[in-house]
Amino acid sequence: MFINVKVFPDSKKESVVRKSENSFEIRVKEKAEQNLANKAAINKAAIKALVFKLGISPAKLRLIKGAKSRSKFFDIR
Repeated sequence: MFINVKVFPDSKKESVVRKSENSFEIRVKEKAEQNLANKAAINKAAIKALVFKLGISPAKLRLIKGAKSRSKFFDIR
């Protein structure tokens, strides 16, 4: 299963919103400077919340595309 994630940096609070079956929006507090927002989206609470919302183990979620982009593409194994 593949999911699309759009990251919104410099938000007031962190959140995960499901837009459709395979699409999410993640808001992170970090600014988009020096790749801080992408690191936050991949490694911090936003992805943990996504994993919790999907009910899967973090080991099953793998980033396919978009490590340095606002739009990310994940594979759930």
